Amino acid sequence: MACLFLKVLLVGVSFLGCLYPLVEFCFSGETRGQKPNFVIILADDMGWGDLGANWAETKDTANLDQMAAQGMRFADFHAAASTCSPSRASLLTGRLGLRNGVTHNFAVTSVGGLPLNETTLAEVLQRAGYVTGMIGKWHLGHHSSYHPNFRGFDYFFGIPYSHDMGCTDTPGYNHPPCPACPRADRASRSPDRGCYSDVALPLYENLRIVEQPVNLSSLARTYAEKAAQFIQRASTSRRPFLLYVGLAHMHVPLTRPQLSADAGGRTPYAAGLREMDSLVGHIKDEVDHTAKENTLLWFTGDNGPWAEKCELAGSVGPFAGSWQARRGGSPAKQTTWEGGHRVPAVAYWPGRIPTNVTSTALLSVLDIFPTVVALAGASLPRGRHFDGLDASDVLFGGLQTGHRGPAVITPAGDSEAVTRARARKEQALFHPNSGAAGQYGALQTVRLERYKAFYVTGGAEACDGSVGPERYHEPPLIFNLEDDAAEAVPLEAGSAEYQRVLPAVRGALRDVLRDIAEDSVSSADYTQDPSVTPCCDPHRTACRCPAAVPTSRTTRK
Repeated sequence: MACLFLKVLLVGVSFLGCLYPLVEFCFSGETRGQKPNFVIILADDMGWGDLGANWAETKDTANLDQMAAQGMRFADFHAAASTCSPSRASLLTGRLGLRNGVTHNFAVTSVGGLPLNETTLAEVLQRAGYVTGMIGKWHLGHHSSYHPNFRGFDYFFGIPYSHDMGCTDTPGYNHPPCPACPRADRASRSPDRGCYSDVALPLYENLRIVEQPVNLSSLARTYAEKAAQFIQRASTSRRPFLLYVGLAHMHVPLTRPQLSADAGGRTPYAAGLREMDSLVGHIKDEVDHTAKENTLLWFTGDNGPWAEKCELAGSVGPFAGSWQARRGGSPAKQTTWEGGHRVPAVAYWPGRIPTNVTSTALLSVLDIFPTVVALAGASLPRGRHFDGLDASDVLFGGLQTGHRGPAVITPAGDSEAVTRARARKEQALFHPNSGAAGQYGALQTVRLERYKAFYVTGGAEACDGSVGPERYHEPPLIFNLEDDAAEAVPLEAGSAEYQRVLPAVRGALRDVLRDIAEDSVSSADYTQDPSVTPCCDPHRTACRCPAAVPTSRTTRK
């Protein structure tokens, strides 16, 4: 009853800015017990090679490198998709886009979002007695019931979509550069600059816009403060908590850092990387101070770097996608090449996760959902299938298998026969098309142990403006990633190795497509309506909040 009372009153208290006291009041009579806390941090457009622990050329992630030394680093960890909304939807549902309905990005004017019949990780944990918070980028629908406060999060502080999808007064670095928001005494921005609309980027606290446009320069510091406050308040509520942090870093525009004091003299990207690392360090410090022995902190990324942003994009490390690069376009974000899907990942839990371990287990963002649900002692939602697996044996038992092994999720009510039928499907990873080639969300790239098969290839827009042609392959291109991390030369189709791998690839793909056809799948509403654009004050230029209108003195350059 207390949880229902909280949900009903959420809208009202959000506008009054008093959600935290309500959460504490409702939960203060309970004892946390032994349920663990979870902090999930998702970086944006961060390359595998941007983590110093992965790639020695990177010198700007001291806090993350320390976290890897004190925990577990994953060398073969993958995004669930290689663009924003689908990757986030899979994180929060444990399901690929063909199941959860989210196959490409939502817009500023999107009416819908993550389908309402999909159950989020926050909703599962909320029902298990958790206090839930989300800080940062959402990008799964902002209108009406798609807002985070109605998708299982007791508290939300952040932006509804990517921070390049609205203008600001502190636009930072972009390629090409975008101008600041228009003012009443200035002309609107040119529509042919490749920039988003003149509507300012909003910052929400729960359901209320508290700033429009956002001050990007101070956003990292504000996120760090809000994360610390949530951890402190959730801990004093004596309930376990889930905190999901969707970072703005390393997506463009890159800001002029304030949080990291020693970023001077570096390139904009290196300075931004150091600021992001400092933000993660602040959150880790708060976890260590407040709930160190009972909190799993999991850091990873949503997809690879956005190569068309040139020097403002990150490093793919050794995963160069050379076969595609020779044919034009980028093999990073929006593609199914390793540069688009393989992301940095670190897990930290003192006393539970062994220290200074590098795991070669084949894992994915999809695995976070079932792993967290299992550790929380909760149950997977009934009536649907999942693409992730419980990685507890990797985190705590030292197994180096993941999707290379026979582990299978069996939701309650499934028969043993159904479980066996899924075994081969769940020993593989499937990389959905994310914009560079093929139909959005379609599964035409298969990772099976050390091998990777492409039924379609294509390059996203590269720094030089080139785009790789879309090509279909039947039989598929197959690469041995253990021998060829750069994906430079596919196996010869007539070779014994190719002929041995091909039937397993075909079988895995056939199994997953059959499983999806038999599953309860959702369909996202991608219709658009300008009237749903977040706007603090429609009577002011760029929808500025009244408090954000500066005096003539502060606007002078």
